[in-house]
Amino acid sequence: MFIEEIQNIINEAQKRYQEGEKIEPKDKIPQGDDFPLETNKWFRIDDVVCVFIDMKNSTQLSAQKQDKFTASIYQYFTDTAVKILNHFDASYIDVKGDGAFGLFEKSKIYHAFCAAITFKTFSVNILSTEVNLGDDKKVSCHIGMDMKTVLVKRLGLRKIEGKTLKQNEVWAGKPVNMAAKLASLGNENELIASERVFGVFLADGSELVLKSCGCPNGEKKKFWNRIDLDDPKFDFDKAYKIDTSGWCKKHGIEYCENILKLDKTDNSE
Repeated sequence: MFIEEIQNIINEAQKRYQEGEKIEPKDKIPQGDDFPLETNKWFRIDDVVCVFIDMKNSTQLSAQKQDKFTASIYQYFTDTAVKILNHFDASYIDVKGDGAFGLFEKSKIYHAFCAAITFKTFSVNILSTEVNLGDDKKVSCHIGMDMKTVLVKRLGLRKIEGKTLKQNEVWAGKPVNMAAKLASLGNENELIASERVFGVFLADGSELVLKSCGCPNGEKKKFWNRIDLDDPKFDFDKAYKIDTSGWCKKHGIEYCENILKLDKTDNSE
């Protein structure tokens, strides 16, 4: 059925599968060369928070007919997303499809939230006004957030005989997939969080993330709206969409700084 070389690959994979994999719990997301590669070991990290930032209306772009325009938009969108995620201390960042995702330690959930709101603000106030695709189509984003246990290791091939490295980190588990699927539900510049993420916000009870700042009339309002999900691809029943265009021009910097401190308080306990 297969040539000898392919049959050897399959036989080796079958043997590995039958032997099984080992799982090693970790408190932190691995960095650099810390990821397992050629061993049968995976790391397990609990309550990893994923922020998935995806470009909306990217299907309007053509690499064949609008190569320079398309390249400029992808650079603008993705590079900004990566740098914002990094600024807010994402432990791991990857470019995926039309966007990027960042993974945060569970002790950095509010850093993750600030990263999401910051990119949303950029998209609403700058990106959507600067980049016009024609026919009333604008480049914007949709963002998803989720948290749960992940398994991770580096799969692929080491650099052999001077050939290019062919390996990448694989994150097995729900957070990345669920955050991506939540992002896909959103309309232009919408942020949707799973009930797992919102449950943390609700339990902590900080008005900084549960209510508006009160502008323009001084009345603070709840700005999370529940979405009831009836879809087997999700492993939760509810999600929550935040009803804000981003950081307030008057109070945004102050709010962001104070929200970040919610993580610092948790770490000091």
